Amino acid sequence: MYYSILHKTRFRYSAPVSESQTEVRMTPRNEGFQRLIEFHLTTAPYARVNHYCDWLGNEVYHFDVASSHRQLLIIAEAIVQLASPPPLPERIDRAAWKALDELVATGAFWDFVMPSHFIHHTPALLELARELGVERRSDPLSLLRELTWQISQTFAYAPQTTRVDSPIDEALHARQGVCQDFAHIMIALGRLIGIPCRYVSGYLFHRTEDHDRSEEDATHAWVEAFLPELGWIGFDPTNNLIAGERHIRVAVGRDYADVPPTRGIYRGAASSQLEVGVKVVPAAIHIDEQEVMPQVTSASVQAELLAQQQQQQ
Repeated sequence: MYYSILHKTRFRYSAPVSESQTEVRMTPRNEGFQRLIEFHLTTAPYARVNHYCDWLGNEVYHFDVASSHRQLLIIAEAIVQLASPPPLPERIDRAAWKALDELVATGAFWDFVMPSHFIHHTPALLELARELGVERRSDPLSLLRELTWQISQTFAYAPQTTRVDSPIDEALHARQGVCQDFAHIMIALGRLIGIPCRYVSGYLFHRTEDHDRSEEDATHAWVEAFLPELGWIGFDPTNNLIAGERHIRVAVGRDYADVPPTRGIYRGAASSQLEVGVKVVPAAIHIDEQEVMPQVTSASVQAELLAQQQQQQ
C-alpha cells in the first residue's frame, strides 16, 4: 500500500523573533516492511535545511532562520510504501521469558528497560499494574496483547486533556488522555516486568470501517516491544491494534522526549502559538524512474550509430 503524507506546522509569535533554530523529526523510516519513496521539507521564511541521523536511526532535519519573523511554517511531504507484515502467532513459547532475561542481561536493551524522561514507576503506575494483574504469566506476546486491550478499555480517549509535557500520573489519575499517554503507560508497564519497550511516533491511516479512537488529522503514537524470534512488534493501545500496514513509523525513542516532531528555540520577547495539520491518503502506485530504463533494441542501436556517423561527416 502506498500513502501520501502532508504534515504542516505553523508557529505564530506575538512579536517579531529572530535566530530561531529548529529540529524536525518528520521523515518516515526506511526499513523493514516500510519503504520511503520521497521526502521533502520546506520552510517559510526560507532556510537552508541540513540533516543527520540520531543515535536511534531517526532522520533529523535542522535549520536556522536568522532574519526577523512573526511566524514560521514547516511543510513536510512524504510518499511511503507499506507491505503487510506476516501474521503474528497467538502466543509464543513460555521459555521466551528466559530468553528475554538473557538478552536484557547483555545490556543491549538497557535504554528500553530502564526509566526515562516520561517513564517512571510511580505509585499510581504500580497501583494500575496491580489492578490489571500485570505480572509474568503465559508468554510475553499473549500478555502484551492483553495489555493493549486493557489500556484501551481502562482509559478514555480525550483530546486536549493532557499536554505533550504532562507526566504519566496525569492520565493515570484522570483515566483519560491521548495516544502519547497510552503509549507511555504501556511502555512503563512492559518495562516493569522486564520487556524492552520503546515509543514510536508516526501516522495512522484512518478508515471509516475501523472506528479508530485516535484523531484523523494528527500524528499518532504507539509502542514497540522486543520479543525473542519476532523482533520489534508494534502495539497500539489507543485503538487496541497490532501495528500493521496502516501504521506509518517516523521515529523511535525511549519516550516522547526523544522524538518530538519539532523542537526549537528562538530569540525574542514573544509568546508562541503552535498549529499542526496532518493528512494521510492512499496514493497511486508509485513507479520509481530509476526502475524503468529505455529498452535497447538492435534497431535503436543502428539508428544511434548512423546518427554518430552523420555528425562525424
